[in-house]
Amino acid sequence: MNVLSVSSSTAFPARSGRRRRLPPSRLPPTPSPSPPPFPSVVSAVKTVEKTLEPQIKKDPAAGTSTGPRKVADDHRNTTRPPTIARPKPASLRPRKPPSLMATVCNDLEELIHTFIDPPVLRPSVDPRRVLSNNFAPVDELPPTPCPVVRGAIPRCLAGGAYIRNGPNPQHLPRGPHHLFDGDGMLHSLLLPASGDGTDPAVLCSRYVHTYKYLLERNAGAPVFPSVFSGFHGFAGLARGAVTAARVLTGQMNPMEGAGLANTSLVFFGDRLYALGESDLPYAVRVSPEDGEIFTLGRCDFDGRLFMGMTAHPKKDPSTGELFAFRYGPVPPFLTYFRFDAEGNKAGPDVPIFSVQQPSFLHDFAVTGRYAVFPDLQIVMKPMDMVLGGGAPVGSDNSKVPRIGVLPRYATSEAEMRWFEVPGFNPVHAVNAWEEEGDLVLVAPNVLSVEHALERMELVHSSMEMVRIDLEGSGAVSRTPLSAANLDFGVIHPGYLGRRNRYAYLGVGDPMPKISGVVKLDFESAGHGDCVVARRHFGRGCFGGEPVFVPKSEREEEEEDEGYLVSYVHDEVRAESRFVVMDAQSPELDIVAEVLLPRRVPYGFHGLFVSKEELRSQRQS
Repeated sequence: MNVLSVSSSTAFPARSGRRRRLPPSRLPPTPSPSPPPFPSVVSAVKTVEKTLEPQIKKDPAAGTSTGPRKVADDHRNTTRPPTIARPKPASLRPRKPPSLMATVCNDLEELIHTFIDPPVLRPSVDPRRVLSNNFAPVDELPPTPCPVVRGAIPRCLAGGAYIRNGPNPQHLPRGPHHLFDGDGMLHSLLLPASGDGTDPAVLCSRYVHTYKYLLERNAGAPVFPSVFSGFHGFAGLARGAVTAARVLTGQMNPMEGAGLANTSLVFFGDRLYALGESDLPYAVRVSPEDGEIFTLGRCDFDGRLFMGMTAHPKKDPSTGELFAFRYGPVPPFLTYFRFDAEGNKAGPDVPIFSVQQPSFLHDFAVTGRYAVFPDLQIVMKPMDMVLGGGAPVGSDNSKVPRIGVLPRYATSEAEMRWFEVPGFNPVHAVNAWEEEGDLVLVAPNVLSVEHALERMELVHSSMEMVRIDLEGSGAVSRTPLSAANLDFGVIHPGYLGRRNRYAYLGVGDPMPKISGVVKLDFESAGHGDCVVARRHFGRGCFGGEPVFVPKSEREEEEEDEGYLVSYVHDEVRAESRFVVMDAQSPELDIVAEVLLPRRVPYGFHGLFVSKEELRSQRQS
């Protein structure tokens, strides 16, 4: 597999090609940035900040004091990848003055933002609103100790890391900004590997060094257009023209990648990847020694992967294989592919030409024999932007949603079967399995599909179980599991693609803010609400997607024997914590809490990487 390095120069030749990683001698070490201040108020003009000092708190469970410990930050550590250098703080990095053409393009964009498409006219993409409160971006944070202030970290989490991905724009936007358009930042908490579980954890926050991030870091301002908010009506055409001018004059090269790597993570083939579906995966590494995060590079898997990959690939817990897809605005609108357990791309790409309209296909599911694709009413509509002044992504109420079922080792779409499921629009999938000739899919159904991207606070998703009679008539039946506003669902990872009983989901209050977590019992399907346990984070407290960590790997272990982990931010006290919840308890009791040294913004999807997986990571 090839890992493509990402150059950080301010101008790129408009050509494709792999870039050779620089040898260690050409990457001088740079000082690590100091801990950033705590932003409390954000606007499009100014950020008012205050510093949150490290605290020492009494641990009520252990009865001892826990406090910060010094974390080694030695860049000469030979166990780290030698080709990665830490970025200088923005104030220490010398910048070249922009070229004449860059200045012209910047001025044109400023005219568009000011007179043609001012953000104030579209509140849903006004950065003063979108990036307020705990959605406001933060600076990078070097490895910093965090005290355990409640209980003790369970043994199954010891030495592992909880890593959450999310959008964090490095520059305040010049014009309209959608939440999805921020640069990817990883917030990793390395948990204590030894002791009684009360030793300090280590938090580190680093940007994923995408091509876009490095280009704009050197430019000192946004350069790439905002995909979800910038291409709207005539202003979108004008921004497209400016982008084309930047490409033609060598200011940027889209062939180097245009993605954000801000959505999720996956660990397979002894590598950790940051994912965003508009680009290739970026290999990253979390040091098991001090928790530092490194970006290793953009990966094309020996030239066999191109354009992009879903941010929700599925890893088979039995075989270690990874199944994935990409989608886009040109035919084939959907392409399916897979990887072997060693992390190599396996088999041919399978283009799905029976998808006849580009859709927003964000997630899918796999079973023991099939890959399952939802074809939604959320579609790409570029001509609406050109002719009608609309957005390039929107809803099509005349379209009938479908579920496609393809053998998971298919080499063509010849055996693809489609089943119409009117009104079923799952942006995320929780699980799928085969049962007595039926295929069962469990997913949150977006009821207000017209608001899915523009007005997320109006989105309501209800959990459903869809059953398809594959071996008989092809009949489709649907069973509601809960009427609550639920999304960001997870299960025990060992049950992916197999029949399982429990799922854990975030409670939208409203979306994308998560006010608590619920546990669903699928055995109750058809007998009322399936919620059997719940945890409300408290007044003014919001978290994110829960992640389930099994207690052990024993065969006789019960499915819900384990813990749920997440970051939770208290907007009243202006502090963030890492919480560990007992997944078997009726109220999902909190058994451990870590006080974080500064706030962690709300984000998207996370992952727990075990101590053994951290130690197995490839160095480069």
